[in-house]
Amino acid sequence: MNSTGSRKSSKTEPILISLAESIGSSLGSLVAKADAAQKAATKALKKSKVATKRLDRGAKKLLHKGKRALRSGKRGAQRASAKRGARRRGRATR
Repeated sequence: MNSTGSRKSSKTEPILISLAESIGSSLGSLVAKADAAQKAATKALKKSKVATKRLDRGAKKLLHKGKRALRSGKRGAQRASAKRGARRRGRATR
């Protein structure tokens, strides 16, 4: 765009400058809002990941405890039945 020093361009120059400043200001404001939204979303995502890890860990611990209790219950039942059988055998020989 070639600019010659005519009067029309000098009259519209302040308007164009004002318009450019307004557009720049609006764009800057939009960028700042988008940046803030992105940071907030990132924080929320990190918090949800931490919460998910805690839930997963708690679920795994609970599952492990249940399995352990089941194993010890089976062992106890086996021992009890073995003792019961021995008592029965002992009574039968008396």
